[in-house]
Amino acid sequence: MPRAYDNSKRARDAARTTERIVAATEELLAGGPIGEVTLQAIAAGADVTVQTVLRHMGSRDGCFAAVGECVGARIDAQRGGTEPGDVDAAIATLIAHYEAEGRLMLNLLAQEGGAEAVPREAAEAGRAYHRAWVVRCFGPWPQEPDPQVVDALVAATDLYVWKLVRLDLGRSPQATEAVVARLVRSILEAP
Repeated sequence: MPRAYDNSKRARDAARTTERIVAATEELLAGGPIGEVTLQAIAAGADVTVQTVLRHMGSRDGCFAAVGECVGARIDAQRGGTEPGDVDAAIATLIAHYEAEGRLMLNLLAQEGGAEAVPREAAEAGRAYHRAWVVRCFGPWPQEPDPQVVDALVAATDLYVWKLVRLDLGRSPQATEAVVARLVRSILEAP
């Protein structure tokens, strides 16, 4: 009887290689200019050859897209489960998300106006996600939410508020959460 060929080890090894490539790409994106995130740098970070990166990801843009999917899934896991109307949970979730992903997002946003298109696309998707998150989490709304109130909540919960309080002023995550909560409650309780 012919012996069955078991592809499971090969598939596991390939999946681990892809994970290393994505992790190396994300680390490079978080740590410096996008122009320095080359196929060679990605390959070196993942401890593989450039040809292996191309075989797994197709291109440098494929690496970026994979990081975007990975980060997007983490963001959904971090922020997606907050129940509408639970303001405290929403803010706690937001600050935990910024603690985990904030530095990567800040690095990409700092390069948004540059020649590379990836940060601009990522920033636009992030802004749309954040606005939808604000509308969902700080509802339910008795009627269609006032766009000015939504704008104020988007601003109060923006990444740059976290950066200002947490990184620039050096406050703890708990103190940062308290500041954001105060801003949000003042908007929600305003006449």
